[in-house]
Amino acid sequence: MTIHHPIAIIGGGLGGLTVARVLHVNGIEATIFELEASAHTRTQGGMLDIHEDSGQKALHAADLYEDFRKIIHRGGQSMRLVSPDGTIRVSEEDDGTGERPEVDRGRLRELLLGSLPARAIRWGMKVSGARPLNDGRHEVTFADGTTITTDLLIGADGAWSRIRPLLSFAKPAYTGISFVETDLLNADTRHPRSAAVIGDGFFVCLGGQRGFLAHRETDGSLHVYTALRAPEDWLDTIDFSDSAAAKTVLLSHFEGWDESLRGLVADADSALVPRRIYALPVGHRWDRVPGATLLGDAAHLMSPFAGEGANLAMLDGAELGQAIAAHPGDTEAALAAYEEALFPRSEASAAESASSLETMFGERGLERMIEFFNSHHQAE
Repeated sequence: MTIHHPIAIIGGGLGGLTVARVLHVNGIEATIFELEASAHTRTQGGMLDIHEDSGQKALHAADLYEDFRKIIHRGGQSMRLVSPDGTIRVSEEDDGTGERPEVDRGRLRELLLGSLPARAIRWGMKVSGARPLNDGRHEVTFADGTTITTDLLIGADGAWSRIRPLLSFAKPAYTGISFVETDLLNADTRHPRSAAVIGDGFFVCLGGQRGFLAHRETDGSLHVYTALRAPEDWLDTIDFSDSAAAKTVLLSHFEGWDESLRGLVADADSALVPRRIYALPVGHRWDRVPGATLLGDAAHLMSPFAGEGANLAMLDGAELGQAIAAHPGDTEAALAAYEEALFPRSEASAAESASSLETMFGERGLERMIEFFNSHHQAE
């Protein structure tokens, strides 16, 4: 049996949840179809800095800003830039007045989930196919045999979106950067050396087209990304089922670096998780397709080096929800208005992210980042 949903959102990440919440605030029902089996299937770890002109704007539209302020990470806006010998080159302390408060991604997702009626989300729904029908409607099939039709199909399903091919032939391309994620738990007690070098907030160490990006999380753990410029298949050469061996291979790329930095890998408590960084072409856009659109990484996947991904996904969701509410009964006018603002905004952010990647992992990455922060301070 095929069930009809007036608005179907594929993907229950921050962007999909935001559009559903803004629609709900405006009295419009939508249904989210999420791949994960439940809200607790996996840890939604990692800290996010929520920008005043994007993520915070979306939270205001969702009527959740005051609740968001209750879960921010006090001190999380502190930042350190460190050289491979362990010397702190730039340091900024969080005095509580910064415009980009940090929040745990998992807690932010819980806030959005809790703001929606339970019936708004269908869990464990893996898309197996999607096709246009007539009059702007679409049909979506799922791996469990379920089939739905919808008047408005919103692809919020991330980097490898199953909805994107309905609108665009573009595919993500490898950026040249690979990550390995690790966690150090109860850092102040179990890993005091690492806790001391990271500090209270965000941490960057760069040198020779590689480095460490890390942050202290609200539970006292340290979340670390070891980053290298490497061939796309480099991660496939490492046996990540053997953590000790994988650590040895990874640390071989950081010979001569200070032991406080090498310890971010050597002393890791969690499994090592490999991640390749992909991006859609800068300026990715599509011609208007009746009854369908994209948001977040499905629309403008970019490298994380400008810190815009989650913020833009939420802003996309908020602006799409507001456009739908502002054009009752005229989906095409709503989507045209949304995409008119989406395309130039996402192009600018994608260009900034690509530029930041080259700054950080190109020649003289550390020196160029020091120059960037010094010029920023002078401008203030």
